[in-house]
Amino acid sequence: MVSAQSGPDFTILADKAFLKLYQNSDECISYTQGILVSDQNSEHKMMLQNIISQAYAMKGDYVQSVNIFAQNENTDQETGFSYFMQVFSDYNLADQYQNLGLYNQSKRIIGHLLSDQRLLKSSDPALRITTAKLYQLQALNSGINRDYPKALQNLGKSNQYLSDRNEENGIIKMENMIFRCSYLLKQNKTVEYKILIDRIISELESQKNKPFLLGLAYENLSQYYFLKQEYATAIEKLETGLALIENLPFNNLKIKIYESLSRNYYAVHNDEKYHQYNKIHNDLKAKTDSTSKEGIRYLVKLVETSQNKNLEFQKHTLVRSSWYLILILSLILLALFTYLLFIKSKNKDLKKQFDFFEKQIRQNPQPVIVNKAAKATKDAGSAKISKEKEDEILQKLEEFEKSDGYLNKNMSLSLLSSQMEVNTKYLSEVINSKEKNFNGYINKLRINHIVQLLRNDPAFLNYKVSYLAAYSGFSSHSAFTTVFKSVTGMSPNAYIQEISKTKAV
Repeated sequence: MVSAQSGPDFTILADKAFLKLYQNSDECISYTQGILVSDQNSEHKMMLQNIISQAYAMKGDYVQSVNIFAQNENTDQETGFSYFMQVFSDYNLADQYQNLGLYNQSKRIIGHLLSDQRLLKSSDPALRITTAKLYQLQALNSGINRDYPKALQNLGKSNQYLSDRNEENGIIKMENMIFRCSYLLKQNKTVEYKILIDRIISELESQKNKPFLLGLAYENLSQYYFLKQEYATAIEKLETGLALIENLPFNNLKIKIYESLSRNYYAVHNDEKYHQYNKIHNDLKAKTDSTSKEGIRYLVKLVETSQNKNLEFQKHTLVRSSWYLILILSLILLALFTYLLFIKSKNKDLKKQFDFFEKQIRQNPQPVIVNKAAKATKDAGSAKISKEKEDEILQKLEEFEKSDGYLNKNMSLSLLSSQMEVNTKYLSEVINSKEKNFNGYINKLRINHIVQLLRNDPAFLNYKVSYLAAYSGFSSHSAFTTVFKSVTGMSPNAYIQEISKTKAV
């Protein structure tokens, strides 16, 4: 069950802990807890706690088994599980359900896990061995329901996910073989059964380090002889198996052996031995049944609490996600609004560029104010100025526009009115009826002038913008750039590039 990210030290330690699970439950618990204290890796802790939980289950102490399982479930969900941890946590729950006899619940969880193609196709050793264990559990669930062909099929699938890389893989393979024997015998396939069980026992006898598995194999073999009514041989095999684990805390296996011994002694009419083993069996089973019932209550409450926490967590996550969504949508709308403003501004600039270039293409610069059309469309608000006076001012403005007087940096309304010998108020009124104000009027004249120079005199295309600004009467580079863009729809540099392209063609 060691993940691909685990270092070699943990791999060796975890494999040894799993081996101890089948040697001595108490030693396994003590040894694994020692590793657990010094390892802070979340995945490692989950796997080690699973080993400890299984050790307590093999002792028949289901309350403590569930308690260890609960320590995994208390992991803060907001920190998030890795995919392996999610799968392993669900496997652990399915294992707990099966230990407690809640087979349908176990089967449902396993069925859901084994429908995930990510799990079935994974090459991660930790996920592969977990998948092997899931198929093994599902085989046991099928066996409980007496669907032996399905049980054998699941054992075969379990073996497909096992390798020869460590003790854990080997132990699960051996368990699968013992379970296979059991289902073959229930289908009365005695020849195939006998060949396989003899092979298992021979192999385990040579290893001499897995008393639980060897004891389980002898108990399984005794059932073969019981069915053949060879009770003496069955008792012999059971006594051999019991001797292997009698001083070890494998209470669940002891219950099976004591029950088989009492049944066989009853068959041979040995009342003394029958009552002896029947009492031991009943006492030990009553004890484990008590912890099993308590374990079920504990597990049901634990799962219910976990589900409530999960629902609460999902609720908070949903609320938080909703706020995130609102924030994201707000940012999108803001960005869209900004973009639309930009497009609108851009369209204005493009319109200015189009209109401006259209005028320039005509190669006939028009006065800013004074032309025939302007005289024909005088603002009705200028009625207080006599027509003769207005025509006089327009005529003088036309002459002013043909001069370079507007390039004077000191040009002002009062200076112009003085030069034209016109009342300042009248002059302002005529200009304001056609332009926003005097400054706008002067600046437009300056920009039109510099534009004509750029179009007609190639030398001006090579001048710096700061020089063009000073030449056209602007006090600063920035003021010139701002006014230039407001009139033409583009910056001076962009305009110069466009003119240069036209010249090149």
